[in-house]
Amino acid sequence: MRTRSDSTDSGGFTLSPPLDPNGRPGPGKGLKKKFQKLFGGSKTQANSPAISPTDGHRSPVEEEPHNVIATFEQCLEDRRLCEASQLLIEREERLFEEIREAEELKHKEEEIDRLAADRRALEDLIKQILKQSLKTEVNIEALTSAVKAIRQEEEQDQLWKQRGGTPPAWRPSEWEELHDSTLCSLMTERMENPSPPADSVVDRSSLQVDVCGMGKQLKQDLQWVVDVVKTCYPPEMHICNSYARWYHQFFSARLRKIAEFGLGDKDCTFLLRWVNEFYPEILQKLADEIDHEALGWLLPEDLLEPLEEQYLNKKQSDLTTYIGRVLEEAREKWDKGENPEREDGCFVSTVSYDIIQLINGIVTAAIKIVGDQRKAQNLTRPLKNLLERFKTFQDDIMKRSKPNSKPFIKANLGCVKQFRDVLVTRSQLFPQDVRESCLSILNDMKLSAHTYLLSSVHEVLKELIGQLHQEVTIEYVRRLLKGEVKLKNKEQEKKAYKTVKDNAESLHSLFIRQGSKEDWLKEILNKIAEVLKLQDLPAIQMEVVSLAADCPDLSGKHVSALLKLKTNLTKAHRKTVKDTLSDTLRETNTLNAQRPFFSRVHVK
Repeated sequence: MRTRSDSTDSGGFTLSPPLDPNGRPGPGKGLKKKFQKLFGGSKTQANSPAISPTDGHRSPVEEEPHNVIATFEQCLEDRRLCEASQLLIEREERLFEEIREAEELKHKEEEIDRLAADRRALEDLIKQILKQSLKTEVNIEALTSAVKAIRQEEEQDQLWKQRGGTPPAWRPSEWEELHDSTLCSLMTERMENPSPPADSVVDRSSLQVDVCGMGKQLKQDLQWVVDVVKTCYPPEMHICNSYARWYHQFFSARLRKIAEFGLGDKDCTFLLRWVNEFYPEILQKLADEIDHEALGWLLPEDLLEPLEEQYLNKKQSDLTTYIGRVLEEAREKWDKGENPEREDGCFVSTVSYDIIQLINGIVTAAIKIVGDQRKAQNLTRPLKNLLERFKTFQDDIMKRSKPNSKPFIKANLGCVKQFRDVLVTRSQLFPQDVRESCLSILNDMKLSAHTYLLSSVHEVLKELIGQLHQEVTIEYVRRLLKGEVKLKNKEQEKKAYKTVKDNAESLHSLFIRQGSKEDWLKEILNKIAEVLKLQDLPAIQMEVVSLAADCPDLSGKHVSALLKLKTNLTKAHRKTVKDTLSDTLRETNTLNAQRPFFSRVHVK
């Protein structure tokens, strides 16, 4: 900005013209004589050469033209409002310095009136400039100068307070209040008449159009304040926070009026999004310049809580209805005999995917809309009962056992895994008690599905368990008859008896628990244990005969190997027992081919 009030010093003389009592430049009567005295008379002296205007040189007066101090009217015209204010303050100081008594005011009324009129002109122009603050065509230099003028006026107010005496009628000027009220009026006008929305408003209610228009105007204006208007103000005026406070108070008051009336679900959701999501996002982007925490909430708790409750109830109802529909559609497919879809050769179901997507979307949105994770989590409380319904559906599939039952159960297992993964990895979506209950239900579903799908395998495994039971018992007897252990006395025989009896019971319990039905294997080991314990030869003969009755494939070699464990028996005793066995087998002459045992125990 060019400056017109600077004076030029030349040879010790000030070339600025004197001011009249109104602060305007005077006629400068003595200026011409001073120039003549400094540079010579206007007439050519006889002894001095004449200065020709055509000698190629300009006169000293032409070389250094004097600057003229701008008048108050020129300052107004050029929008140099700070300088205009300073001129008025200087006039005020001169004028009221001369006025010591109230009576003297009468003699200066005309000058006071002229000064007051000039102040009103300046005030009107400052208000005009302030009203341009939020427009793209705002004159930045003029606004900066207006702000400085306001600050100067406030300083002058303070000077009058300090000095006492009789101040002018316009003191205190309170131009900072004028500044604030002017900008508040500007803000109100813009918020009541926001720019039309750029996007379509076909599907929006009048309330949504109104709120969105105000919100977008607020966002646009505050961004302009931060980017442009702030540069015209000193930091200590905190202009960004002032604008933010004015817009916040207006927006809050308007939303309170809206919230006091009953709103439909869509309008309720829209209002909550502005209060808890969109508006905080706007302020957060301007956080470097605006203290958003000092602004507080747009709506008080007594208005906000009913809106949040209405929103959460609607979303919970939507969640329950949708999940119920998904489960019902799955049941209908099963009832019709349809098979689930296949992916990579595996049966799959969209039940878990559809439900998980819905839960994630609703809860994630609710956290932003109500601004409270705990409240948003409570939306999933119906999930426990809904999973119970899913489990009941699975139980029905297994009970009725239709041709498509197994494919559905296999698909359900995939759903169970996906549900479990979400409950574990996205735990922030659920309250702790809901999460634990749902995991328990899913675990039961998994176990029952496995049991159902493996039932046929279990039947086969039970036959295999019986075979394994026989194989283990045969191997046990084979190792026993190898003769690596010798029982040298009665105590050792009793100990061997107890060991074999205990092993017989352990093997029996283990395999029976797994489904084996080969109870007779236990009796074979018990009778072998009895032979090891008995001391009388007749008793030994009877026990061997009993063992042969159960196992007709018992041979002399097996009996001889068993009796050799008892070192107190002579060779003759062993022969007697084997002869008894031979007679018994000859008399019965039967072989239970259904349960061969000793024929599979190879001895030397």
